[in-house]
Formats: sequence, C-alpha cells, structure tokens
Amino acid sequence: MNAPLTAPVHAAPLSNSLTRFTLIRIVLGIVAVCLPVALVLILSNQIPDKSLRAFWPPLLAALVGISGYLFYVRKVEHRPATELSSTGAGVEFGAGLLLGTLLFLTVIGLLAAVGSFHVTGTGNWSPVATSLVEMLFVALIEELVFRGVLLRLMERSLGSRVALVLSAVIFAVAHLPNDGITALAVANTALAGLLFGAAYLITRRLWLTVGMHFAWNFVSDGVFGIPTSGHPARGLLQGQLSGPDLLAGGAYGVEASAVTLVMIALFTVLLLLRASRNGHLVSRTAARAQLTAAEQ
Repeated sequence: MNAPLTAPVHAAPLSNSLTRFTLIRIVLGIVAVCLPVALVLILSNQIPDKSLRAFWPPLLAALVGISGYLFYVRKVEHRPATELSSTGAGVEFGAGLLLGTLLFLTVIGLLAAVGSFHVTGTGNWSPVATSLVEMLFVALIEELVFRGVLLRLMERSLGSRVALVLSAVIFAVAHLPNDGITALAVANTALAGLLFGAAYLITRRLWLTVGMHFAWNFVSDGVFGIPTSGHPARGLLQGQLSGPDLLAGGAYGVEASAVTLVMIALFTVLLLLRASRNGHLVSRTAARAQLTAAEQ
C-alpha cells in the first residue's frame, strides 16, 4: 500500500541553492549532529580527573547533538522538527522501551532455554548508572543520524522501501569496526536498521525508535552484563553466553546470534505491516511528486 501524495515525508519548500539536493542535506544534517557531539567528547576527555567526567559528557553530547539537528532543520529545511515534537513523546518513548525490552527478553529467554545463556553472578549498581547514560546517548545520536537524517532524507527522493534498505545497510557498515564482528552480526545489524526504520515510519517521529534502541542496548549491557555489539559487558548481572557462535553470538553478543536474526525479522515484519496500514509507506513516484511540488 502506498501513501497518497499528502503523506508526511517532510519535503519542505526548496530554494534554488545547493541545499535543495538531498545529498547536500544529508551531509549538512550529519555534520550538524556529529560535529558538536565530537567536540564535547573530545574536550571532556581532556579533564584528567575521571571523577569529574563520570556521567555528564554523554548527556551534554546528546543535548548538543539534538540542538545541532534542530538547528539544521530550522536553517536548512525551514520547518519545525515535528519528528522531535514533545507532544506524545513520553507515550511513544515508553512504547519503544516496552518493545525493545520484550524483543531482548525473548531472545535471551530462548538462549537460556537451550543452555546458551547463564547468569554466573551479580554485579553492583554503579555500572547500571553508567550504562543507562551511555546507552541513552548512543540511541539518541544514532537515531538522529540514521533515521532522522539518512532514512528521512533519502525517502524524499527514493521512496520508503529503497530508503529503508539503504539506511539499514549504512547502519550495518557503520558497525563493521566493532570487535567480534561476523557475517551474521552484519546481517542482524542491517535487520535492526530495518526494524528501527519501520518504528520511525509508524509514527513519523523518532521517540518510538529511540526507546526501542535504548531498551535493547541497556537491557543487554546494563542489566544482563553481556557484550553489546562487540563492546565489553558491565551490568547488574554477570551473564555468560556459551555454545556455538552461530547460536550464542560469541564476542559480539546476541546481536550475532541466529535466534536474534529470526526474532528481529519477525518484529520488523510486524512493524512494517503496521506502518503500511497507517499509510506511511511512500512509493518512489509519490516521493518524487512531492519533491517536484516543493521545488515549484
């Protein structure tokens, strides 16, 4: 089902400047988000006393990243950033938390049922607080870049389906430097990109997908203490994955498990069906028609 030409693909009026080109807008959007984030993190790392930079750098970096995105939307696209509107944000973020937690618990429950996951002990609450802050930062910035900028802007030229696939592939490529990466991990990460993209398309806002992304990462890292996308584990529980890497995921974590592949694929199909029923999948023809109308 394709959405009518009035579907909300955020095709703001264009000028005759270079910023009418999608690629230019993508570059500007990514720079607006990532440059201030990088500056905050680099400057904060210059503070020699680690106790003085325990929690605030990721939070400040997330704040300046959001501010950079809002600045870009206002100055380049000349529109309000409805995808970050506070109206209904709490409900959508909460729904994302529930979905992301449910997805992870389903995967880890299945792994535990076949003997590939065990809890070997407990940690303390300090890593939980650190994980909460860092994973919130990761979810916000990655969703701004990959769904707020890449998916949304590519959709205006290519339509929903092609934009979903391309943004998911780029999302997977961005994770290639992570430790313990495998072919299955790449496939799962690309599927996760489709999942988060589908969550964005359901509401045309970022809060649902930010909630899902944060919940998956935080429950994996901060609660169960198992590697998350190849990053070392620290959490309230001391979890251990065992068995063949195809099943347990190995050093990369459950994101490299075949169980995760099946469950993410299932959730992605369900969310895409919901987005289609909402009339939020836009064909390339409809997207190009909107873009042409905006240029006139």
